[in-house]
Amino acid sequence: MQTLKDVKCGGSVSVVKLHGEGAVKRRIMDMGITKGTDIFVRKVAPLGDPVEVTVRGYELSLRKADAQMIEVQ
Repeated sequence: MQTLKDVKCGGSVSVVKLHGEGAVKRRIMDMGITKGTDIFVRKVAPLGDPVEVTVRGYELSLRKADAQMIEVQ
């Protein structure tokens, strides 16, 4: 299983599944990250937190813990 946290800078992926429960999963979905959405990884901070991605035409910064809940391919 590959997660968004594992994707290198400059990589494009598609969301397969969202892990997590309740408010955390809802918050990720409210940001526009749903099954089938294409995500481009723009930047990764030196220590890996946060990860800056482009999703649905806008830029978004995600914590490493949140990026680990997003299964991609």
